[in-house]
Amino acid sequence: MHLTTLFRTVRELPRTVKVLAFVSLLNDASSEMLYPLLPLFLRHELRASLVFIGLLEGVAETTASLLKLISGWLADIIRQHKLMTFIGYALAGATRPVMAFVSAAWQVLLLRFIDRIGKGIRTSPRDALIANVCHEGIRGTAFGFHRSLDHFGALIGPLLASALLAVAPGRYRLVFLCASIPALLSLIALWFGVNDSKWETKTQPSAISQRPFGFNLAQFEARFRWLLLSVFAFTLSNSSDAFLLLRASQCHVPEYAIPALWTWLHIIKSALGIYGGALSDRIGRVNAIVFGWFVYALVYAGFGFASSPAQIWLLFTAYGFYFAMTEGAERALVADLVPEHIRGSGYGAFHFVVGMGMLPASLLFGALWEAFGAKVAFMICAALSMLAAFILLTKVKWAR
Repeated sequence: MHLTTLFRTVRELPRTVKVLAFVSLLNDASSEMLYPLLPLFLRHELRASLVFIGLLEGVAETTASLLKLISGWLADIIRQHKLMTFIGYALAGATRPVMAFVSAAWQVLLLRFIDRIGKGIRTSPRDALIANVCHEGIRGTAFGFHRSLDHFGALIGPLLASALLAVAPGRYRLVFLCASIPALLSLIALWFGVNDSKWETKTQPSAISQRPFGFNLAQFEARFRWLLLSVFAFTLSNSSDAFLLLRASQCHVPEYAIPALWTWLHIIKSALGIYGGALSDRIGRVNAIVFGWFVYALVYAGFGFASSPAQIWLLFTAYGFYFAMTEGAERALVADLVPEHIRGSGYGAFHFVVGMGMLPASLLFGALWEAFGAKVAFMICAALSMLAAFILLTKVKWAR
């Protein structure tokens, strides 16, 4: 796609999409100011054990995954997507300044738990909000734009934290306090910048208010259910990125260069995310996703055989390209396959499946690495991702 055409399409995106993208940028900048420092803060100041640090993240991510499912269903019932999105961001933002005053590791666990509750509440209604204000021809661009700004926030957050620590070494609590500033700005932008009243009334609440509390996959068409299966299969192949950083270290990437490598990945994801989402509007969602998963398989196979820092840098660049091709397209495909009145539930199911696959994926990969070595572990995950692509093609794209 020509850059002029892409920029014109971005300019024509609904205001709601632009504001929500900016909100994500600010919130991610706030989150990433403190997230990389939490293990150091817990270990050095609060004397927490490594087991506790692992428990912290396990509890946090599982909580978020479960709530994404419930919040999507609830947003469809009460038709208040903006309000639920605001509450989710507000809960997360409220934990940032409080983190500066904790005195025990269990308090950090509680705040991290509340932060992930906020993420679980906001994600599905927010994605439904983006999908519902866009027509099908620009949804990929809209989600790509949102993901690009989200990744840009994840890029500038650690840089802001590093700048503060350079001026005030070891002052973690000062960084936590400063992280509350972009979080507050994101809430102001969301509340005054998003107007969802234009479409919230399209589907009358009476049409769906009688749905009992619960979740039933039968309410979705068969192609969406196959999409969930293919996404789950792919997620099982997508282990924690911590393993990629460990592999980089094994391939002689210097310790001081590891943060730079991670920053480079965020640069690629941010720079190409809009283009990848817009491309899915032109070539089709499934085509874009399958191509991205194919790139992922090549990248993981490459990590299995890599032996030098130059190869690692090249592989991380391609890994960022995979993100750009798939993140916006996957979210747009959900909207294409799910009717508006249950779209919150659709996004809830999508995010739930992704979240539930993350833990077993990392456990499986770690077990394979320890038992058979890195090469076998990476190759098995590459094969699993290709299986997911096959399911997506045969059961979603080619299904009648």
